Amino acid sequence: MTAGNNGADTPENDDPFAHLYRSEGGEGGGAASGAGTARQPGVPRTSYNQVRTVGQRQYGNQGPSAYGRQNAHYAAPETLPGGADRSRPAPPAPAPRKSRNGLLIGAVAVVAVVCIGIGVAMLTNSGQSKDNSAGNSGPTAADSVQPSTQPSTKPTPGALPKDDAGALRLEGGATTAKDVPGARSASGSYVGGMNTPGASATWTLNVDAPGQYKLWVGYGVPGKDANLTLTINGQALTRPISLHNFAHAPEGAWDKGWTRSWSLIQLNKGTNTVKLSCENGNQCEVNLDQVWLDRP
Repeated sequence: MTAGNNGADTPENDDPFAHLYRSEGGEGGGAASGAGTARQPGVPRTSYNQVRTVGQRQYGNQGPSAYGRQNAHYAAPETLPGGADRSRPAPPAPAPRKSRNGLLIGAVAVVAVVCIGIGVAMLTNSGQSKDNSAGNSGPTAADSVQPSTQPSTKPTPGALPKDDAGALRLEGGATTAKDVPGARSASGSYVGGMNTPGASATWTLNVDAPGQYKLWVGYGVPGKDANLTLTINGQALTRPISLHNFAHAPEGAWDKGWTRSWSLIQLNKGTNTVKLSCENGNQCEVNLDQVWLDRP
């Protein structure tokens, strides 16, 4: 047999799906068969495609070489509404990140510039200071220096006087005694009887320079504070010299109350007098054992 001339009832020429569209009671396809006429005996059906060589079947409007052509329905994005606009410039590429070495080199360079600037400023200021000092040099051997007419406020170095209370001039009932132990004088004696109004002990001393001095007084109190009027070169000070119970002796314990205190005084060059006296308003229960000067 040849293609298109097969037997009437061979499977190759019979439509395997013909029973789906045959008219009721017959084999003909009618209008539903798509062939237009009923099948005749001995005549092969031609209502469907015959076997073709691979590559010859066409799909739609495509030819045998459709696989090598672009689909007709494809359109580039640029041709569609809202598509990409090739006329717009492409966005710039991001700047490359600096490496750590680059950042480190930059930081070192900044520090170096700052250090150089500081060094230049220091050298400049140093040069200006030298220039200024050159114009204000001190006196030379040929220059004459005018001595200052103002007295010194501090005494010049040297030995300062110190005396036991027995060397003081006593008046108004003040007297020396040794009844209370613990006095720091060389002989162990002290000035007592100071609790009588008008009693006084006067110290005459010499200094080499005028100025302020510390007047130290060694004393003993019976467990309570005392004070005396202080007169320098005949002029009584407005404030008394305070003689507190710094030893923290119990009341009445004269032997436990030995201590010392000081007050600033102004002295002249040469001989001066310092008077300790019991005046109205003073608390005079005190024994005196020593007096001395010190520098402030």
